[in-house]
Amino acid sequence: MYLSLAAGVWLGWTILSGWNPLAGTATSIDAIVDTVTEPGNARVLLFTFAIGTLIALVEANGGVRGFVEWVERRRWVTDGRRAQMLAWTIGVVIFIESNITVLVAGSICRPLFDRFRVSREKLAYLIDSTSAPVCILIPFNAWGAYILTLLAGLGVENAVPVLIATIPLNFYALSALILAGVSAWRGLDIGPMAAAQERTAAGELHWEHTVAIADPEEIAPPPREGIPLRPVNMVLPIASMVLMMPVAMYVTGDGDLMAGSGSVSVLWAVMTGIGVAAVLSLAQKLLSLEELGTVGVRGAGGLTGMALVLLLALTLGAVTQELGTGEYVAGIVGDRVPLFLLIPLVFLVAAGIAFATGSSWGTFAIMLPIAVPIGVALGLPVTPFVAASLSGGVFGDHCSPISDTTIVSSLASASDHIEHVRTQLPYALAAGAVAAIGFSLVGVWLSF
Repeated sequence: MYLSLAAGVWLGWTILSGWNPLAGTATSIDAIVDTVTEPGNARVLLFTFAIGTLIALVEANGGVRGFVEWVERRRWVTDGRRAQMLAWTIGVVIFIESNITVLVAGSICRPLFDRFRVSREKLAYLIDSTSAPVCILIPFNAWGAYILTLLAGLGVENAVPVLIATIPLNFYALSALILAGVSAWRGLDIGPMAAAQERTAAGELHWEHTVAIADPEEIAPPPREGIPLRPVNMVLPIASMVLMMPVAMYVTGDGDLMAGSGSVSVLWAVMTGIGVAAVLSLAQKLLSLEELGTVGVRGAGGLTGMALVLLLALTLGAVTQELGTGEYVAGIVGDRVPLFLLIPLVFLVAAGIAFATGSSWGTFAIMLPIAVPIGVALGLPVTPFVAASLSGGVFGDHCSPISDTTIVSSLASASDHIEHVRTQLPYALAAGAVAAIGFSLVGVWLSF
């Protein structure tokens, strides 16, 4: 996906440079620098690295494992169904960032799934199906900040109300979330997932020809021998981060929650979580200052790839606007595509791009500059076009084997990556079909 996004950036600026490949290369580099130095983009990129630091700290100070032991002592999880519901619940509650949702839920629930012989593929599906869908439905997080940045750059007035209005129209996110909850509660295993569950019930964690994609401990270091495992070391940093988000939105909005800066707020929130985790580690003498630095840098480095995808995606969105792609497509689509097919077409195109690139955020950067001008040019409300772009991006990303969230879900659940993709696909396609029908109905409604 790095090569795909970089090629898109290079080709866009090469076209704008009169098809001069050398000038296109030079301009592409300048464009990437401009993207990094833009304050809102810089905050989102810094947030990505900070999340990696927080993940590493709460693992190294024994918070994650302490929480697992605490849940087991309380006997809140006594069978496979409760283990699945716990994974789904954690995915819904921790909505700050999709990858931290996946890593926290995977780390907590993997031992419980193994104990009660629920397949790791099911765990990967549940945490993958709650992470991005929940994050896209909650505007007060990094996803919301990123989308608001894109909408503001497109000249959308009152971007926050527009984003909130997309929530009931985000048919894929809602369908995927509900289907995952039903699957966890009722033990709904279909297609390849049913075979994986039969294998696990027989005592086999993996198929003979498969192995776990990687050791989850490579993402974050495990607590060293002798460190007491306390759940507060995970719960308090995560809770402080979640609570800081609306507070920061209120402060940066001068008393108006909806007028707050999303990019500033998510950065304040995660820095608060890091600060709390560091104070807890030092106060309990779990980590020294040197160890805090080492663990923090290692965690930040672990998300370098995701930060690079984000950087390239933002730059690609900028060159798409420079090319006038949205206006061009609007001129074609407005005359050739029936209005009732327009909204579902936006959804399907966004899904295809996300599947090919493995990046929902990259898809948003590509599709929103195309979809929003279409709505404006046709004199239609932009909210359905934004919702279809966001929903399609999450759908395609959910199905893509090169998606970072899909890969991290395989990592966090310690399952074979291709098996995760294969077992998850029937659920994703079912939710996608529901979403396509929903957007078709919206298109019919707009036609009248």
